[in-house]
Amino acid sequence: MVAVPKSRLIGAKAHANRLKKLSGEKMVREVGKALFAAGEMIQVEAQISITAGAVSGKKHVVSAPGQPPNNDTGTLAGNIETNQTAPLVVEVSSNAPYAGALEFGTSKMAARPYMAPARDAKRKVAEQLVRRAVDKVVRESKSGDS
Repeated sequence: MVAVPKSRLIGAKAHANRLKKLSGEKMVREVGKALFAAGEMIQVEAQISITAGAVSGKKHVVSAPGQPPNNDTGTLAGNIETNQTAPLVVEVSSNAPYAGALEFGTSKMAARPYMAPARDAKRKVAEQLVRRAVDKVVRESKSGDS
């Protein structure tokens, strides 16, 4: 039998502490904040797509199929909200009773999507926000900040 000398990883304790920070509360908090900010950006994008150029009342014009709905009463845009349902889960939705029918269409009406295009328009910015949040925690873990 050959004796294998025990080797020690230099800085093992510091490295273990750093890994704990990277998977701990601070990471969840920072990424959660970034996700919520991204959700709010998607919310605003959807609201703008509905209200931009729309005319309410007698001169209201219905949007073309495939285009975001044109604002009329303000119910759809006014009911879009961002909620953080778990530390790393954010939902953007509209609670207007006809929100789904407009987004996805029905057997009698073509879709007028507003949420999916807003999500797609803000995807890269959302990814950047999350990446910056992770980078911030990684930087702070290297410097010893908490």
